[in-house]
Amino acid sequence: MNRPEPDLYTEAHLLVAALRLHEHRTAQPATLEDLCRLLDFSAERGGIVLRRLAELGAVEVVQGSFGDRVFLRDHLRIEEIPRGETGKRLEEELRRFREHQRQIERKVEAIQAEQAGKKKSLFAEMEKKLRAELEKKGRT
Repeated sequence: MNRPEPDLYTEAHLLVAALRLHEHRTAQPATLEDLCRLLDFSAERGGIVLRRLAELGAVEVVQGSFGDRVFLRDHLRIEEIPRGETGKRLEEELRRFREHQRQIERKVEAIQAEQAGKKKSLFAEMEKKLRAELEKKGRT
């Protein structure tokens, strides 16, 4: 049986319900990963819905030392989402999210390459000093 793809309005309601359920079960605020796991959403899909809810002021995402936590603010704001909104807007959101993920990956790779270069130059400098010291001892 083929189900039609849920629209953003429906998924927003599901995400808020999952948020409430998670808080009820665990007595702690949820992360995006918690909500996606509960709803069997991909991280991209959950991120799109969560960002839209945050834009509307229905939820608030708070960054903390143990990850970002999601808090319910005004669930009635979901009613501002047009029913049936799937198509182009969600595809655009998904494209932007993936591009953002690629940018983060490139930054991580650049930082790792920079660290590897620093490590290599540090070892080269240490080797140079050690050789100089060995040559100095060898002359004496």
